[in-house]
Amino acid sequence: MEDKDLSRREEGRNDFMSRTKNSALNAAVSVVTHAISLVTGFISRSVFVRTLSAEYLGINGLFFNILSMLSLAELGIGAAIAYSLYRPIALGDTRSVRILMAFYRRAYLWIGAVVFLLGAAMTPFLNHLFKSVPDIPHLRLYFFLFLLNSTVSYLYAYKRSLIIAHQKEYIATAYYQFFYVLRQVAQIVLLLTTGRFLFYLLAQLVCTLLENVLLSRRADRMYPYLKEPCGERLDAETFGTIRKNTAAMLFHKIGGVMVFGTDSILIAKLAGVVQVGLYSNYCMIIDALATIFGRLFWATTASVGNVGATERTERARSIFGAVDLAAFWVYGSVSLCLLVLVNPFITLWLGPKYLFPMGVVLPLALNFYLTGMRQSVHVFKNALGLFWQDRYKPLFEAAVNLAASIALFRVFGVAGVVLGTTVSTVTVCVWVEPYVLYRFGFGHSVREYFARYATYGALLLAAGTAVRFVDGLIVGQGLGILLLRALACVAVTNALFFAALFRRKEFRFLLEHGRMLFHKG
Repeated sequence: MEDKDLSRREEGRNDFMSRTKNSALNAAVSVVTHAISLVTGFISRSVFVRTLSAEYLGINGLFFNILSMLSLAELGIGAAIAYSLYRPIALGDTRSVRILMAFYRRAYLWIGAVVFLLGAAMTPFLNHLFKSVPDIPHLRLYFFLFLLNSTVSYLYAYKRSLIIAHQKEYIATAYYQFFYVLRQVAQIVLLLTTGRFLFYLLAQLVCTLLENVLLSRRADRMYPYLKEPCGERLDAETFGTIRKNTAAMLFHKIGGVMVFGTDSILIAKLAGVVQVGLYSNYCMIIDALATIFGRLFWATTASVGNVGATERTERARSIFGAVDLAAFWVYGSVSLCLLVLVNPFITLWLGPKYLFPMGVVLPLALNFYLTGMRQSVHVFKNALGLFWQDRYKPLFEAAVNLAASIALFRVFGVAGVVLGTTVSTVTVCVWVEPYVLYRFGFGHSVREYFARYATYGALLLAAGTAVRFVDGLIVGQGLGILLLRALACVAVTNALFFAALFRRKEFRFLLEHGRMLFHKG
């Protein structure tokens, strides 16, 4: 009996290390490839603003946000089916996986068709989105190319999700980033040689199509059963679970789009398309950082799903505490760097005429931190299938965000639109999401989370005060000064974080399993 218990513990340890290695590989590939694409992205944007007018920059950001709103047609079915895949994958049940994937494929074909039709129906009304219509020819053609690019991405999404559910997100990430860099290079060449926005968009469409087709073929080679005919339908219980989770995820999709996808539309309508162009530069920087660091956490989703399917909730809660500390460390330090460095960086990159005042930068940095601190909760909620329990939360979040953004714009201008997101996050998301995770996922009081959250908030405020003081001692301009300010910000923030957190059990957990990973690697 003792030998069996020892064997089970060793097997569990090996399973955990396997999940840890998969998560680490997913995160490492994601960070490296995103860092490379970040460089090409900034070069491409530099060429864009020097080749085309600020109005083109504005409609580029606006059309991207409109297509984000059309993504509501996806209904959140992707997350619901991904959750349904974790258990059969963990059990090696390829029959169930094949049935789910056949259903997933049919669903996404319908979704792609709906997105295309909704976008086509919107096209005649594009002029009503602007405070004043920009003097740009072929607006509707440009929007149609954005729409085609979005539609193509739905055709093969189900195979990408299967690769990720197998804890091999690094493969999907490598394909995405390769074609992202290829697209950026092609767009740079086309802008410099032709100066045409049309060719810029065509390069985007071609690269999106190639990426999806080639990744689909890779999935077919990895999982040959995908090509086998599947005449079976989902059983009633699984279909009911997916339908219930999809209904819940629809609300989450609405909330996410209304909060993060409407800012450019509001700014275009209330302040003008040129302000959207300025805002899109800040969003490019923030979104690039959010993507890189977000991948560190989302790369663990499949592994967390495996934990939820095979282990006790106490273990999942311990892992969550460690992931939450990592989220604070990453997003806390990066948000402070954003606060002091983003305007000097934009000045060097594009020039002072593309700057927003600090009244806009502060809420942007704060929103980056608040959203980042939700990453760990989102990863665990999605991996544990907790979609239904807070299904109405996003509707309240969206309503508060829209009302606050419009009201605060009248007082603070563009800063008010950004502050609207801050208000909705603090009043709704910060307490509802962790409550649902602890109540229904862990079966434990959420008090420990809020105590930890308050501690992290106080530490961030102290670190921010110290960073602002040290940064104020550095005078001058130029790349060298910017690098010195960045080094000072990183050094001060991480020194204070380490001094305050190294005794915590969550830190010891991260340190211990990091050592195990490298020792076994």
